[in-house]
Amino acid sequence: MDLIVGTAGHIDHGKTALIKALTGIDTDRLPEERLRGITIDLGFAELDLGGVHIGFVDVPGHERFVKNMLAGASGIDLVMLVVAADEGVMPQTREHFDICRLLGVDNGIIVLTKTDLADAETLEIAMLEVAELVSGTPLEYAPVVPVSARTGYGIEALRKELARISGGITSRNSASVSHLSIDRSFSVKGFGAVVTGTLASGRIDEGSDMQLLPDGYNVRVRGIQVHGRKVSTAMPGQRVAVNLGGIDHSKVARGMVLVDPDVLWPTQMFDAETEVLADSAQPLKTRQRVRVHLGTVEALARIQVLNDTGEIEPGSRGFVQVRLESPVVAIPRERFIIRKYSPQITIAGGTVLDNAAVKHPLKELPAVHKFLNELVHSNDAASMILAMVMKAKTDGLSYSNILARTGLERNAFSAAIAANVESATIRDCGGIYLASNEFDELSRIAKSVLVDFHRREPLEKGMSREGLRDRAFVHLPNEVFQAVISTLETNGTIVTEKDTVRLSAHRTELSPSEQALTDSIRSTFADAGLAVPRLDEALSDAAASAGLGLPVAKKLFARFLDSGELVKVTEEFYFAKHTIDRLTETLRKYASAGDKTIDVARFKDLAGVSRKYAIPLLEYFDQTRVTARSRDKRIIL
Repeated sequence: MDLIVGTAGHIDHGKTALIKALTGIDTDRLPEERLRGITIDLGFAELDLGGVHIGFVDVPGHERFVKNMLAGASGIDLVMLVVAADEGVMPQTREHFDICRLLGVDNGIIVLTKTDLADAETLEIAMLEVAELVSGTPLEYAPVVPVSARTGYGIEALRKELARISGGITSRNSASVSHLSIDRSFSVKGFGAVVTGTLASGRIDEGSDMQLLPDGYNVRVRGIQVHGRKVSTAMPGQRVAVNLGGIDHSKVARGMVLVDPDVLWPTQMFDAETEVLADSAQPLKTRQRVRVHLGTVEALARIQVLNDTGEIEPGSRGFVQVRLESPVVAIPRERFIIRKYSPQITIAGGTVLDNAAVKHPLKELPAVHKFLNELVHSNDAASMILAMVMKAKTDGLSYSNILARTGLERNAFSAAIAANVESATIRDCGGIYLASNEFDELSRIAKSVLVDFHRREPLEKGMSREGLRDRAFVHLPNEVFQAVISTLETNGTIVTEKDTVRLSAHRTELSPSEQALTDSIRSTFADAGLAVPRLDEALSDAAASAGLGLPVAKKLFARFLDSGELVKVTEEFYFAKHTIDRLTETLRKYASAGDKTIDVARFKDLAGVSRKYAIPLLEYFDQTRVTARSRDKRIIL
């Protein structure tokens, strides 16, 4: 099992010396750090305790380097809260402890260092101060181990305590997307760009394609090291160095995130649950400019408090929207820290809930609170997905949109969304997902529109598909429209024919005058044979004889076309289908007699028509592959 243990504590309280005593490794790697005797940037070491392999992250204690401390604290599983026995709890002890608590680090050991410099009374006072600091927190009952890095006192006891506590820590979630927040980047001659960080979730495989966000660079993993050892795969909880191909070192910076390709999207706005520190001097306010520390990135942002007062009082929790000045990668359930813009002090921390947030009007806050509370209390990926899809209402969400908003790796995500589809809480509309109740409502609306159409247009066989979409599905994805229509057709509610849609129960009942007009139109074209009148003349005469208007005649005429009883040859000439079928048979009999070619003159004689009809009919037969033109003749096929 691999765990990351981070130090926290005031400057010069012996954090680096403690790690050196435990591991034999001096984490002060920079010349300036060794010269000044303080840790400026992150330092790393490792310790093998049998069944547990520990990677140590040594963070700076000086207040000027808290942002560096935050870059390291974001990935730790267990904190060693370091307090010098001869000085007790100091300002940075408190801030570091607050940061670890706000980041959700619930496992820890309190280490009292420099015990060789403190008498019994001073040591007791330090222990009382520590007990007061951690009272009411997850570290209230954490073990307290007195040590001296100089003499070696307590170091072995600390190793044993680390092994004991580590055995009870749950492994990181492997269902989440591969996610490495970069805390260092450099170039190695002959290898190129190398990035380091703590692999928070997922896995990284040698040879795999990945992305660097938020810039969106596509890179390839050329090699992986874990604590200096070459490996083919890095797992969650390991300190990892990744050699990247396809990018120059100069384009990589702390705060970038190495992730699986085409899963996560950068964002400049996310909704979150936030806790304001009880000892904060002021409430967290709407429009307050702050520094947000998420993973290893520090970004400037404005806060929008999502309540009526626009404030969250010290010691209280609430929902906020974080509006960033630059894009970041935010994963649901990821913890972050809020510090004042100036002076730079920690004032709050929170948990990312919705990484694809939009601005919320004041009147929508009750619905926003309901949604965010559902995300807070969702105990599995399926319930989180359901909450997101339900919030989208009839717009639905695409597969890639939901994937980016959950932070799951693809297999886990597919299983979670499939569970919703199988339980019928979500409908899959060709890759767009709708809550089942919204899908049912769209189906009801579509039926209602068709009922209204049939009432207004009883002679129409059906409503055009585009007309139905414009009335019931305007601005909605086409996939949703197609899915609703397909479902209604499958369950027998509607019938689709060509480009029209009608209710299956719809029947056209003609009045006596309409029936008379219908019979007149039928006889006009049936009796005319190949000498049909022009369409406008035929319909005008038939409408006048029936005492009905031309619009009614056109609607009844359209029924003949829909049924196939009449065939359109040109915009002017329409023929009874049986007449066209007889002429087709005549042509094929003529061809079977030996001569398969025919010209206009022979066709006129064969059909008994004038040129007015012969040319349109021959062109129609060309289109329907009864004949094929060859210069000034036709070949009968």
